[in-house]
Amino acid sequence: MIDRAGLAEFLRGRREALQPEDVGLPRGPRRRTSGLRREEVAALCHMSTDYYSRLEQERGPQPSPQMLASIALGLHLSIDERDHLFRLAGHNPPARGEVSTHISPGLLRILDRLSDTPAEIVTELGETLRQTPMAVALTGDATSYTGPDRSVGYRWFMDPSARHRYAPEEHAFLSRMYASGLREIVTLRGPDSRAAWLAGLLLERSDEFRRVWDDHEIGIRPHEVKHFIHPEVGALELTCQRLIDPDQGHSLLVYTAIPGSESHDRLSLLAVIGAQALG
Repeated sequence: MIDRAGLAEFLRGRREALQPEDVGLPRGPRRRTSGLRREEVAALCHMSTDYYSRLEQERGPQPSPQMLASIALGLHLSIDERDHLFRLAGHNPPARGEVSTHISPGLLRILDRLSDTPAEIVTELGETLRQTPMAVALTGDATSYTGPDRSVGYRWFMDPSARHRYAPEEHAFLSRMYASGLREIVTLRGPDSRAAWLAGLLLERSDEFRRVWDDHEIGIRPHEVKHFIHPEVGALELTCQRLIDPDQGHSLLVYTAIPGSESHDRLSLLAVIGAQALG
């Protein structure tokens, strides 16, 4: 059963404890609110201000697990705080570990400070959970996929358009890398895991995946330097740095170009194009 008073008190407390700079927002010269405004939290949680306000006022319908997951990310809750939020709202908390889509507050705080850099947070199966605007400009919105298409490895073998932004000379290597990585996760997580389910789907549906899977390659790691082909700015040679959250199995990927290089200039141009698209 939902604890409306407890839920409202918890949400108000977490909102008032956050500062704009904690979530990548400008403070502005006339801020009088203690912590974030309700409309700011609502935007971070991808819901209407009216809906969020009613929760803080002990009104409105019981929030769904999907709404609660969005609130937990928007308020940068720890995983223990997320579980507490679910219980206050009358739901069992989601599973932790390999299937969790809850991002740790520390990883979110880093991502929030990378607004001018392509960066994304992904699961061990290559499912993008959050992107910076520059990452969307670079590779497109990868958070909108559902089902098995959420995994970039699955899309690589099943959707030809998934390869359009990667240099053709790297396609064969990337096919081997995705198959190798998936095999390692299946071995780690077991035959009843989501990784095993994805592998089963690909074995049924992709001739290319079956060929590389049958080679039983293990340990093929991503190249540090990645080569993208962007439809508007052209070829980009970007270095990829990875920060891993071992508790959640998530990785923060950050893409940068060498200062003074042609790729650096093109990345700067992409920032302008991305800003215009958002505008």
